[in-house]
Amino acid sequence: MATRWGICSAGKISHDFLVALRTLTPGDHEVVAVAARNLQHAEEFAKKHNIPRAYGSYDELAKDQGIDVVYIGTVHPYHLTTGKFFMKAKKNVLIEKPLAMNSREVQELISAAQDNSVFLMEAVWTRFFPVSLEIKRVLGQGEVGDVQMVRVDLGAPLTHIPRMAEKELGGGALLDLGIYCLQFVFMVFNGERPESIQATGHCIDTGVDGTAVLVLKFSGNRLAVCTCSITMMLTCDAVITGTKGTIKLPNHMWCPTSLEVNGKEMQFPLPEAAMPLNFTNSTGLRYEAEEVRQCLLKGLKESPGMPWAHSSLIADVIDEARRQLGVTYDQDNIQ
Repeated sequence: MATRWGICSAGKISHDFLVALRTLTPGDHEVVAVAARNLQHAEEFAKKHNIPRAYGSYDELAKDQGIDVVYIGTVHPYHLTTGKFFMKAKKNVLIEKPLAMNSREVQELISAAQDNSVFLMEAVWTRFFPVSLEIKRVLGQGEVGDVQMVRVDLGAPLTHIPRMAEKELGGGALLDLGIYCLQFVFMVFNGERPESIQATGHCIDTGVDGTAVLVLKFSGNRLAVCTCSITMMLTCDAVITGTKGTIKLPNHMWCPTSLEVNGKEMQFPLPEAAMPLNFTNSTGLRYEAEEVRQCLLKGLKESPGMPWAHSSLIADVIDEARRQLGVTYDQDNIQ
């Protein structure tokens, strides 16, 4: 039986998500409805992707009984209200990263999932890439020994994009790019909470962080250094240093397709897209979609690969880093 998807927001990332679904086993995933604030936009999106039902309100999508899970692709500040709205309607949800604007909102979403007994996952797509699964295997088998340090960089000049730079749209390097770096670190360290967090960087004129550098210290003097930026091009790579060797992601840290373990290179190509994509390697969204399907088939409420505890931890660290950098959003002032 197919997993029936409803799509909330007819934007660029939703388009790419649907293109990625087409690369999966035929019959396993079916997109049955899309909703946007503007009915015309929803209808145009539905026509483009051959979706049977188009709605001009999220309320109509929430009332659709033929949906198993809703993919929420709205901009960051709307993740909390939209996620809670669909979960109250007893809909399972996959919410684009970041799960919410701060730790308090993340906890609200987790509580909503628990209260309504529905599935909730943050769409950290790279967690489910073949590269990530191979890294877990290598670490688990001790091929590089005990991890001593992780370094992750991700950055590009993106301040010309409003949702990346404007505070009211949830812009800033940490919320959009830093989450990739942090999720990688916590994947390597199995969700361990750091003993200390030191952050430095600078803000741009809009008041959001343009570049941030985080140093996380873990037990046993293990370290992680994360650098993210929306003002400059960084190496966009990652290195895991162990007592017996190293693991390297040579480039495209946000959508990795290659890996080097102790000098041995491995390639994990993604399937070709049947339609033009808005973002690099977006067919990799297929892996998070399949994770959702498998979780629903097993009756799970959270993903073992991207558990709520990891989403909470990422939000906690970003909150602390923003505090040290002096970055606040309107959502931080709500009691």
